[in-house]
Amino acid sequence: MKWNEIKVETASEAVEAVANILMEAGASGVAIEDTKDIENFQTDEFGEIIDPEMVTSLTEGAYVKAYFPETIFVPEILPAIEEKINKLPDFGLAIGKNEIQVTEVAEKDWATAWKKYYHPVRISRFLTIKPSWEEYQTVDPKEQVINLDPGMAFGTGTHPTTRLTLQALETALHGNEVVLDVGTGSGVLSIAASFLDAKKVFAYDLDEVAVKAAKENIALNPAVKNVQVKTNDLLAGVKQKADVIVANILADIIIKMLPDAWRLLNDKGTLIVSGIIEAKKQMVIDAIQAQGFIIDQIFQQKDWYALTFKKVEDE
Repeated sequence: MKWNEIKVETASEAVEAVANILMEAGASGVAIEDTKDIENFQTDEFGEIIDPEMVTSLTEGAYVKAYFPETIFVPEILPAIEEKINKLPDFGLAIGKNEIQVTEVAEKDWATAWKKYYHPVRISRFLTIKPSWEEYQTVDPKEQVINLDPGMAFGTGTHPTTRLTLQALETALHGNEVVLDVGTGSGVLSIAASFLDAKKVFAYDLDEVAVKAAKENIALNPAVKNVQVKTNDLLAGVKQKADVIVANILADIIIKMLPDAWRLLNDKGTLIVSGIIEAKKQMVIDAIQAQGFIIDQIFQQKDWYALTFKKVEDE
């Protein structure tokens, strides 16, 4: 069987959004080749060494490669894909060169190509992410290993926003908390929360592809028994109170969910937000503080931020 590859050269900050656009257009799989991921391996504080197979011709930005069966007429769907990508700057995401190429490939060339960019990575003090098909030996008795397959639709869990959010979760969770994960994507944050001794985790995503991927990744981690995944638009209509709310999504979308986050978060609870670039940081901080939250911690990796806030109601 023949497949068509749509390759988008974009900015690193837009890879997840572009991948989602391509999956919604009917792609059977997406591979991400991101210079930021490679840079993270080269400078990782945990001593990870770059794999020679990960070397890319890119000097900046990323390739997002989507694979469509020959039964889908690519010229027909390409204009809609281009239109959606061109709108991403409206949400604060740079799209870099935004060059798109279409080529024909054999099935064997794409079915496993994305795997060469995906290896076990020590993300934080206690958390390591690894693909289910690789072996890995822990180096610390307290280390928790998350099995995560991106399902060829999501990143590998090594993007700065994911790393920062996981580090923020480690500081916020002490055991027995109820967690709401907004825009769960691959489900990695929910799985991590469970490993960090959350009592119950409720994960939401508007995208059915994400909900399916999250459930599949949860199933790869048999110890995770306390995560529920549902389709939902942010926190609209949710009644479940929480001790921690976490959202690794776009800055403008974070602001839209703040009234519901305030409504659902218990007093002295923690709000964790990520997916925030330098240019949007102060806007997000101002909006969250205007809602009544008090800033607690700032996590930073290069131009990316994760922020934690406390809800402290007036006496």
